[in-house]
Amino acid sequence: MLKFDHITVIAPTLSDGVKHVEDCLGLQVPFGVCHDYMGTHNHRLQLGGAIYLEIVALDPACPAPNRARWFGLDSQETVKADWNTGQRLRGWVAGVESIDSVITKHPNIFGEHVPLPQDGPEFAFSIAKDGSLPLEGAAPSLIDRYGVSESSSDIPDLGARLEAFTLVHPEPEAIRTLYRDLAINFPIEVIYGPTIRYSAKICILEELRELT
Repeated sequence: MLKFDHITVIAPTLSDGVKHVEDCLGLQVPFGVCHDYMGTHNHRLQLGGAIYLEIVALDPACPAPNRARWFGLDSQETVKADWNTGQRLRGWVAGVESIDSVITKHPNIFGEHVPLPQDGPEFAFSIAKDGSLPLEGAAPSLIDRYGVSESSSDIPDLGARLEAFTLVHPEPEAIRTLYRDLAINFPIEVIYGPTIRYSAKICILEELRELT
């Protein structure tokens, strides 16, 4: 079984991402961490049930890593093009207990097992050689924390709760089949549409809002 871990807004800059989420949810998501080993940084927000929202962007103050960055962030042209067409909530991450077994079973989807940080692994992440999103974002990236749960106390809780997560995809049945095979522990609605797009229904103070 894969554990629904977090959803990702992939932004040209962190300020772009924070403003977009504030426009959608009315919340200003606090700063999270710098990923010196990936040349990226983020803001994070709890969404209930050990699920959280990540806004992630390339960090111009960090040197480039010795491999492709995660979330397709090396291709800033693609990130900006997706952003400009409204593809901002761009993907999600699933927790696994054995990253190698999932990658081996689906060798053409998830990319490589990358231990991070590279000077002393604390977790592993699946990243394609070119850093691109798995199945253009329709499949999750994988994270293996080696049995150590993410500390929710490190992620701000402003009362937002994820109620529903939807993927629009041109081949919905193929994605539904993949999700069933992955045995994801959160119901993801997959519907037809010409372009890959995500939306999340998030409840804030008993009001349902949508993040796209």
